[in-house]
Amino acid sequence: MKLIVGLGNPGREYAGTRHNIGFEVIDRLAERIGLAFGPGEFDRAARTKFDGLAMDGTVPGAGGEKVLLLKPTTYMNLSGRSVQAAMAFYQLSPKDVMVVLDDLALPCGKIRLRAGGSSGGHNGLKDIERALATSDYPRLRLGVDAPPPRVAGRDYVLGRFSEAQRQAVSPAIDRAADAAIVWAGSGIQTAMNRFNADAE
Repeated sequence: MKLIVGLGNPGREYAGTRHNIGFEVIDRLAERIGLAFGPGEFDRAARTKFDGLAMDGTVPGAGGEKVLLLKPTTYMNLSGRSVQAAMAFYQLSPKDVMVVLDDLALPCGKIRLRAGGSSGGHNGLKDIERALATSDYPRLRLGVDAPPPRVAGRDYVLGRFSEAQRQAVSPAIDRAADAAIVWAGSGIQTAMNRFNADAE
């Protein structure tokens, strides 16, 4: 079993915000593995479990690898509780977990995979690191651009993408879903080699 966690905040007021791009990748992944079709279908069909919304299925072309898709409903700053609960239930190690999140340091349209590392100031990653007592778990970052001058990062990530940003972000969500599938089937190094080139 592999666990893929998309970070975000629950509730309609947060839908489509930059901070919720992790949720959007989970929706796209669900479509790819035949669990859901179209926006919102994941939320209606998912089980409420692990302090989140969860669905499991088999990854296509990955040798029958099972995957659990998870959207924590704890709000971003408490994401670790949900991740820890799912990991404990399935007895997963940190290397079996992929966390998908927004990144202010990357431009819109870019994605970057890492096998581990610092939180980079991201509150969701900070809480996961606290809950797991390690930062050695794979993560997949999607660029949302840096905030404009005199706009606080917190306010910026809770805002919605401009039309131009959305045009760049939509194909990045597709690539991120592809990258997560490759990771589930072939591991982090293969996924990094294949998908990080366009992020440099």
